[in-house]
Amino acid sequence: MRVIDLFAGCGGLSMGFEKADFEVVAAYDNWKESCEVYAANFNHPIFQKDLSALQNTELFREWQPDMIIGGPPCQDFSSAGKRDETLGRADLTLTYARIISDVRPEWFVMENVERIQKSSILQEAIDVFKASGYGISYTVLLASHCGVPQSRKRFFMVGHLHSTDGFLDHYFSKNLSDKPMTVADYMGKKLNLTYYYRHPRSYARRGIYSVQEPSATIRGVNRPLPKTYQRHAGDPCDPDENVRPLTTLERSYLQTFPEGFKWLSSKTNQEQMIGNAVPVKLAEYVANCIAEYIADTKKGVAKKRRSEQQLELFAF
Repeated sequence: MRVIDLFAGCGGLSMGFEKADFEVVAAYDNWKESCEVYAANFNHPIFQKDLSALQNTELFREWQPDMIIGGPPCQDFSSAGKRDETLGRADLTLTYARIISDVRPEWFVMENVERIQKSSILQEAIDVFKASGYGISYTVLLASHCGVPQSRKRFFMVGHLHSTDGFLDHYFSKNLSDKPMTVADYMGKKLNLTYYYRHPRSYARRGIYSVQEPSATIRGVNRPLPKTYQRHAGDPCDPDENVRPLTTLERSYLQTFPEGFKWLSSKTNQEQMIGNAVPVKLAEYVANCIAEYIADTKKGVAKKRRSEQQLELFAF
């Protein structure tokens, strides 16, 4: 199945689908630095392109995609952003929907933050998809139950031409882990620490975490422990010299990027890329849901054909 990735960032979604044996043939993003990181880690091309100004979708059709995947920028929906759909970036969700409607691949996958469910933009996008003949399934997945050591919730919508709505719902839920994956579960002793600091959005929230729990959502901000930091009621220990923030590389591991992944550009840009990315294992989980559904559907078709053939023989 040939796949193209829109708003690809540094490649978390692409890598997850590749790990599930989908063939990603091309990617597009508008941030030069993330395109350079993507190009350093994948064999297929990525193109720097402002999709908001796109006039023609022929460039996507040339790749003959069976599937288009993508995570339109989510800052206007995000709890870390201004939560204001009028700022313009939310329009990229509609841009994505219109590209899908125009190109009409057999499949599409759209990823975003959980809060998109409360937006009017989502319903507009769904209307575009439905008018183009797609059956849709969508869910919010908690990454720590999908092989990612992180309490990160993400919205996924999968569309398939001519299918009924909800076709993938069973697959989204059937393979979820019974218990959340902790940092220690995933990293073992590689971190060589027990507690670490993750800068909170406000000091009304805790900032210290244990490796015996999933990490909080990896964001694009990574700051040192302030000397004036006062212990929060939710902190598992006192702030001291043994408590430090995770390094850029360690944060990439919690986003389930592999150890050999090549990170370029400034530290600030790398942090932003990592925070923006879809965790690789979360993308792989979704890709495997689709692959399992396809396999089961084919088995069902084959079984039906065998039954029909047997009936024909019996009638003869």
